[in-house]
Amino acid sequence: MMERSERTSLFSVGMNIILFFLKYFLGVFSGSLALIADSIHSISDVIGSVAVFIGLKISKRKSKAFPYGLYKVENLIALVSSLLIFFAGYEIITWAVKGKGAPLLKNLSPTLAGILSILVIVYGFMRYERKIAKSTGSPSLAADAEEYKTDLYSTLVILGSFLGSFLGIHLDRIASVIVSVFIFKAGGVLFINAIKVLLDASLDFATLDKVKSVILKEPRVDELKSLTGRNSGRYKFIEADVTLRVTDLERAHQISQRLEEKIRKDIPYVDHILIHYEPIKKEFSHIAIPCIAKDNQVSEHFGEAPTFLILTVKFKDNSLVRQNSLTNPYLLEEKGKGILVAELLVKNGVDRVVVREKFRGKGPEYVFREAGVEVTVTKKSDLKKVMAELKIKAGLVAD
Repeated sequence: MMERSERTSLFSVGMNIILFFLKYFLGVFSGSLALIADSIHSISDVIGSVAVFIGLKISKRKSKAFPYGLYKVENLIALVSSLLIFFAGYEIITWAVKGKGAPLLKNLSPTLAGILSILVIVYGFMRYERKIAKSTGSPSLAADAEEYKTDLYSTLVILGSFLGSFLGIHLDRIASVIVSVFIFKAGGVLFINAIKVLLDASLDFATLDKVKSVILKEPRVDELKSLTGRNSGRYKFIEADVTLRVTDLERAHQISQRLEEKIRKDIPYVDHILIHYEPIKKEFSHIAIPCIAKDNQVSEHFGEAPTFLILTVKFKDNSLVRQNSLTNPYLLEEKGKGILVAELLVKNGVDRVVVREKFRGKGPEYVFREAGVEVTVTKKSDLKKVMAELKIKAGLVAD
């Protein structure tokens, strides 16, 4: 089954064949050399449209020789199309500069109606193809739509010559030169964009900024070291280097996969994402213990603990370097205290929690598991004994 972009390119082939016969007939009918010349231009459009269709069909294929696919065939087709646009502009400006005199036109009224019909057809299909190119991200369809724009301009030049014949004024050559400037500009934009992709230029700023936003929204991302990307046809290849607030590679891999899924969801036509990741090399561990401050006892109820003792401990020798208390702001909440407290501790950089009872599938367990926080269960209620159990070299246990 053909994709939407492929059906559109095939439709474009048929449209250009119809335009060729229509222009040639009107040229013979009116004696207009410009219309006959423009019908020859339509033949080049037929060739271009066929090339676009072939490019779309083979660009998706991957093989051992082309493991990343033949996506750039689309950009190669866009490059060729830009050259056809240059050629069309050259034809028009040559006709304007070198043409001698003006041919005697006949059957002006019916031919004028035919030219107006061509303008409506070309403009309508150009808008339609642009819309499909934008929705599918196809550069070759975008290039083909730009070729229809040159067709529109050349037809407008011919329309001007016919209107001038009605009024006895000949302005078609001046109009041809002006139109040629627009044609060369459109071809230049297509040419430059195609060259950029073929030479692996960076993705556009807006796309990279969107990828950056997705990555930095992940709470376990500590630093985005680098972000690069390139286009290949309509598809995107993205590479990022991040540091994650986790201590093991398995957890880092899970976060990396989640980031890939989010990027693919938010950005269309992403073929390949490569995320280099490494767990953050932490010098300190932050341990949270729910406690009853008055008697230095560990609270039995995690979500209803009045305060949490936060211990900052060196990984190297397990020595206590700092301790402070965090007041539980959710004591008066009727529901979800445990989850809210767990989220608060994660935001405060806690990577280990000591509790009296297992969570047994309750909300805080999922919050800590998602954030990579280690949960330790103790049977001891005295803070000094808990710290001894954790083998923390400590002095004071209270602020």
